[in-house]
Amino acid sequence: MYYRRAIAPEISEYLKYFPVLLISGARQVGKSTLCLHLDISNYVTLDNINTYEMAKNDPLGFLQSLSKPVIIDEIQRLPNLLISIKEDIDKDRKNGQYILTGSANLQGFKDVSETLAGRIGIVELYGLSQKEFASKEDNLIDILSGELDMFVQKKFSSDFISEAILQGGYPEIAMIDNIKARHLWFSSYIRTYIEADAKELANIRNMDGFTKMYRLSMLRSANLFNKNEIQKECGLDNKTFDNYFKVLKHTYQVSIAKPYYSNNLKRLIKTPKVFATDTGVLCHLLDICTKEELEKSYFMGAIYETFVYDELLRANTSATRKASVYHYRTVDKKEIDFVLEISNKLIAIEIKCAKSVNMGDFKHILNLKENIGAKFRHGIVFYSGDTVLRFDDNLFALPFGFLI
Repeated sequence: MYYRRAIAPEISEYLKYFPVLLISGARQVGKSTLCLHLDISNYVTLDNINTYEMAKNDPLGFLQSLSKPVIIDEIQRLPNLLISIKEDIDKDRKNGQYILTGSANLQGFKDVSETLAGRIGIVELYGLSQKEFASKEDNLIDILSGELDMFVQKKFSSDFISEAILQGGYPEIAMIDNIKARHLWFSSYIRTYIEADAKELANIRNMDGFTKMYRLSMLRSANLFNKNEIQKECGLDNKTFDNYFKVLKHTYQVSIAKPYYSNNLKRLIKTPKVFATDTGVLCHLLDICTKEELEKSYFMGAIYETFVYDELLRANTSATRKASVYHYRTVDKKEIDFVLEISNKLIAIEIKCAKSVNMGDFKHILNLKENIGAKFRHGIVFYSGDTVLRFDDNLFALPFGFLI
């Protein structure tokens, strides 16, 4: 089954204005499938050994032999090909000539921005959002930044939440409803990622250290990123750890939420938070396979928070106005899970697993509202109930079903 991706219209716009478009995202996230649904018939993949050897041995000749526009899949396997792409398009500059896909953000490895400056548009593709699974075209970020009054007292079932968390956002896993088969899929995914993608991209020498760092970083999802603690447990030196963690970020396995900071606010924690980019993978690493195991897990709160973060991350790629997604924490432990900054306005978001909400759940949001004044747009608590509630003019409780 093909799920229409919210980013598709933006891809069409990029092709109008840039000679090269790079679609980057984690392996199995749907990049190739998305490209094959574009109105472009010419397609090659560097996973094919013959194609790879041709491109490696005579890059410019290889490119000039291709009919344009053309999709080149798995560009991270041969990033030096970008230099020849630049040379080719500079001879006859036309927009929409090359559509590249890669399982890594090549900006973090091979200076794509410098090589193709002014010639390339870059789109990041994450797992399927709940709205994409449901074939809905509205955007979560756009909705949260708009007026919420119209939704008060409306019902949104949150019954889906456990299954959605366990499944995650990879399109292929959505076709698997058997626990054993799902376990095998995630095991294979992680093994292939570590043994192929990570090793190929970064020339990793200490695979045991990298594997341990991968696991420990993922299991700290929705927590402050304590680099020294993870580094010590992995037994990696500072430089090696930084290089390996960069690989995790640029291959879309983890994401970092920076701390919100303002000169007007004092005593703020400046440590970022780390998040797994897929709750299905996270639950697999935690050996959580069923709704009952999820609800009994010590990590339940962190998993729910990760789920909402991932939904925000996915929605942000196609939002009308992109949001900066922060977390907020003071030295005296006033904490807000997420602060979205959109057009100089702030939306504070808390995550609560319970089925009821009271005014006390907004206490840290109210503290932020008092301190930032007119910049405050909304305060939101996501919860496991089914009714949108208003607690004040701009304080709302939203069911997790609102994410669909």
